[in-house]
Amino acid sequence: FSKMSEEKGMKTAFIEYLDSNGVLLRSNRLPIAGADAIDYLIQQNDTDYTLTWEPSHGTVAQSGDLGYTYGIYALRPSRKDTIIYGTYVSIWKKQKDGTWKYVLDSGNEGIGDARNEE
Repeated sequence: FSKMSEEKGMKTAFIEYLDSNGVLLRSNRLPIAGADAIDYLIQQNDTDYTLTWEPSHGTVAQSGDLGYTYGIYALRPSRKDTIIYGTYVSIWKKQKDGTWKYVLDSGNEGIGDARNEE
């Protein structure tokens, strides 16, 4: 998912992995769900930055059909040397074809330089 975001852009990756009933929680917005979430993602301009992330932890329910990951993301604006770090959590649902798509995604900005806090 992160590799696709890095190679093809955040928009492409987030749309590809979004469950049809998925929900996005974003700063200063009400929850965005389903088709509205896809519309929101389509409107995003992701050509001025690269978004990557790495899970710190994740687990799958005993039933094998639901799981979560959380970790740290890095947002790199194209024209700056700055990297903006934040935290994220994604809840994943196993699809009928065996693939996983997220049903909830949320992130928070502002943790400073994550490399110095570990």
